[in-house]
Amino acid sequence: MQLIITGKNMEVSEPLKQYVQRKIGKLDRFLPQIGDVHVEVSTETTKSSQDRHVVQVTVNSNGTILRAEERSADILAAVDAVRDKLQRQIERYKERPARKRQRARAMVPEPEVPAEEEPGPRIVRTKQFSVTPMGEEEAIEQMELLGHDFFVFYNPASASMNVLYRRKDGNYGLLQPELV
Repeated sequence: MQLIITGKNMEVSEPLKQYVQRKIGKLDRFLPQIGDVHVEVSTETTKSSQDRHVVQVTVNSNGTILRAEERSADILAAVDAVRDKLQRQIERYKERPARKRQRARAMVPEPEVPAEEEPGPRIVRTKQFSVTPMGEEEAIEQMELLGHDFFVFYNPASASMNVLYRRKDGNYGLLQPELV
């Protein structure tokens, strides 16, 4: 397991690094095939001092991504809370029935997006993520593990990017784009 600790808006001190390594490093006991673990520790200027320190952890385990974020007034309490949250996610992941996961390795062409400037709202954050080909059932499982309301994935059956989302009635919706 490779543990990568970064600081945002703050310097990560050596005692904090050791504390994070000690607490987050124990996750491989619960899920032995963990590859990379990215820990981002940050301090934000907020009105509420309860949400000042943020710890965000992303675990990559054989194509499965687990992510947790916690905010607290104390940075060490946030590390403990995020570790507990990840532990619960790992237990939930391990309880799911083991499925034979077959992934079609395909090259996904990047679509060209023309840049237009419009007055009004603008993009303030861009996030890049790796996409692994997976079926709809596996995408549902990934979305549930991440705790998100939507999930973007490459569906090899339709050879396109799809968006899976949770509907208000508790079911799921699937967006399958078509090029015109």
